[in-house]
Amino acid sequence: AEKAAIEDARYVFPNACATKIVVTMNARELMNFFSHRCCMRAQWEIRDLADDMLKEVKKVAPNLFLVSGPSCVSGRCSEGAMTCGKPVEIRNKYLSL
Repeated sequence: AEKAAIEDARYVFPNACATKIVVTMNARELMNFFSHRCCMRAQWEIRDLADDMLKEVKKVAPNLFLVSGPSCVSGRCSEGAMTCGKPVEIRNKYLSL
């Protein structure tokens, strides 16, 4: 909870200190990004962005990104003891995007 509070602390600033991000990634880099940033352990804001990005790339290359998302979608959770404990729910969510 403390980590989440620190990450969200910038919202006390005027206009929530909007941040613009520009990235260039190939398919391999996108898959790696999704495996880390779609995870329930990722900060909510970057997770929402990653989810939106995944929806968009699935429109363009659905077969390539079929099992993209957090690591538990295509295999085992990489978080170890820090897992969210919801692999079936998470897998179903990302396979239905």
